[in-house]
Formats: sequence, C-alpha cells, structure tokens
Amino acid sequence: MTESSMPGGSRSGVVRNGGSVHRPPSPRGAFIRALLTLFEDRGWEGAPRHRGTDAQGREILGFLPGHVAWEPVQPPDVTSDASLVRLARLIRGFHDLTAGSTPAEGAEVVCHNDLAPKNTVYRDLGEGLRPVAFIDWDLASPGRRVDDVAHACWQYLGLGPDVSDVEETARRIGVIRDAYGLDEREDVLDRVLWWQDRCRRGIEAGAAAGDPALIRLRDSGAAREVGRSHAWVEAHRHRLTPPS
Repeated sequence: MTESSMPGGSRSGVVRNGGSVHRPPSPRGAFIRALLTLFEDRGWEGAPRHRGTDAQGREILGFLPGHVAWEPVQPPDVTSDASLVRLARLIRGFHDLTAGSTPAEGAEVVCHNDLAPKNTVYRDLGEGLRPVAFIDWDLASPGRRVDDVAHACWQYLGLGPDVSDVEETARRIGVIRDAYGLDEREDVLDRVLWWQDRCRRGIEAGAAAGDPALIRLRDSGAAREVGRSHAWVEAHRHRLTPPS
C-alpha cells in the first residue's frame, strides 16, 4: 500500500499507510507505548492504538479518521461552546483513567502536555464537529490536572494579543474549567503564564543548542509571539479570571 505524508505535523518522516501511521521511534517510546496500551486496555478511544514496529523500526499507530484542526481557519463548530465542553470532558476522561496508574508514577495524573487544535481529531457526531480524540502524545508525562486544562485554555482560546473580546474569552475559560470540574480555579491563569514562559524559553534554549526544528521556530518568530502572548495574559489576567 502506498505511503503518504501526514499534513500539519511538526515531525518529519510521519506517513500514513492505509489504516496505520508509521513514524520514527520516539526517545520516550516505552512510556508512550505503556500509556497508549493503558488506554486500550481501559477501552478509552480518545487516543491512537499502538501497533508495534515495522520492518524499518518505525512505530506503528492506528490511524484516527476525522478532521484534524491544524489550519489557522476552522469551521465554526470547532470553536463552539459545545466543542469546548466535549474537549474538557475528553481531558477529564484520560486524566481519570491515569490517576493512580503506573505511568502516573505517583503524580496526580498523566498529562498530554501539548493539547491544541492541531493535535485534536474532530468528527460530526450528529450535531456538528466535536473533538473525539487527541494525537501526538510524545510529550506526555506525569503531572497535575490543571496543567493540561491551562494549556487547553491557552491553545484552544488563542490567549494572546489577537483576542478581540476579553470578557467573552473569560467566559469561555469558565466553560472549559466548569465542564472539566476543576477545583483549582484560581490556578488556571498562573499555569497559562507558566506554560507560555516555559515554551518561549524552551524554543530559545533549544535553538541556541543547535536543534534544527527549534532554530526554525525561533527564526520564524515563534518565541517572540509566545512572549507577546505571555505579556498580554499578564496584563489582562484579572479580566480573564471567570467568576467562581
């Protein structure tokens, strides 16, 4: 069967071959394999299935059909409140499954750590496109529930200077927070700022160390844009805090 490159991804060498995705092995392959196996054993369908390795030593993952929201302009259903509610419940679902599990290593849960539209599969469930699964689990690690919720608020709501309506965005933060059922409400924006600072520093440090992908990101202005988003959230954090 003919292989075809996967659109929208940041990793090179990722191809689709029929109902499977083949990709170069991840340095953290054993952890990711254990996590995806846990999801499969528990019957959770919000992540790809791990299917071993091929003759070239590449990892094989099950292909998840649907709409992956990696392009800047998306259908209205992708950004609707109903999709945000479904998103939050999906996050809560895998968090609850990993709480107390071996991969959590004593932490609260296992976090995806890169929740974003580009890593989300949407399908029409009869009421328009809704998120049904997350892909690209390479950065997953033990962590806190609020970390993934905060990252989702940043990425799915575009927290930064392009926001045109601060009050509406604060309301939508509340939609995600409440649909998840997060108790640590006051901590969400603190963690958004933590993520943004970590991302900017990571790009700059990786580029300085010679990582080609991070050099491209830095040279494209990504670190500068993340820095601008951090400054914007800091300046608007009190207006962005939804009522308890």
